Amino acid sequence: MTKVNIEWQDQFGFWRHYQMMHHLPSAYKTAKFRSKTMKKRMRLTDAESGGLLDLIDER
Repeated sequence: MTKVNIEWQDQFGFWRHYQMMHHLPSAYKTAKFRSKTMKKRMRLTDAESGGLLDLIDER
């Protein structure tokens, strides 16, 4: 089972942890919704390797 970290980018360009999920489609849906409501850039990363899975910018 894969673990997916959801992170958001603050105004200084640093990535801040938002949430960790086990289901990639649910993580993508959550990140897309939060990106739109927070007006911030979100990214999905693999928790084990730290690799970038997706970058969402719905401003």
